[in-house]
Amino acid sequence: MSAAERRALILLLSLGLAGQAVRWWALRPGEAPGDVALLQALPPRSPAAHRDSILALARPLGPSERIDPDRATAQELARLPRVGLALAKKIVADREAHGPFGGPAGLDRVPGVGAGLLATIGPHLAFAGSSSSGAGVPITPTQPGPPARLPGGAVVDLNTADVAILDGLPGVGPAKARAIVGWREANGPFHAVQELARVPGFGPAALARLRDRVRVGGP
Repeated sequence: MSAAERRALILLLSLGLAGQAVRWWALRPGEAPGDVALLQALPPRSPAAHRDSILALARPLGPSERIDPDRATAQELARLPRVGLALAKKIVADREAHGPFGGPAGLDRVPGVGAGLLATIGPHLAFAGSSSSGAGVPITPTQPGPPARLPGGAVVDLNTADVAILDGLPGVGPAKARAIVGWREANGPFHAVQELARVPGFGPAALARLRDRVRVGGP
């Protein structure tokens, strides 16, 4: 046997031993050849379960299903008609920054949520934390009437103004106007302008904007 043949034989034997070592390392001792658990490194959650979860969040709401905007995730809120994921994320961000909405009228403070959208999603909302304090004032699915034309600087009585007059105030809109009337019907007349802050959707900025445009008089 020549030197070249001996080197070739040694190379073949080395490759054979290396292959056996790799095979022993890849396979678990005592198990049949080819029985390699490749899926052990995958997450324990099955692809089918993940698919079912996505489909559940994507399907439209059923007739009896309700969403609580004070607790729901963005994915759950996106199931509401005409909302979408982008607006749903704005709703969640506003809730985290300013606290719960307390009722449908409170959603009006979120940019992109107006009277038309509130009328559409109102029947699909349920606020678990609502109470008789006016937080759960319902939004009726009807088109609001035109706001009243108020003279510049006109002062409105919170205890006697109707929805059309309140809608004419700067920055109020029909949803907040209905919320004021609903709060008044649930709790009685306002005793001070500052009580307007108890109505869902009216924060310090809205109160400061209306302070010179509203007053409290007799019912």
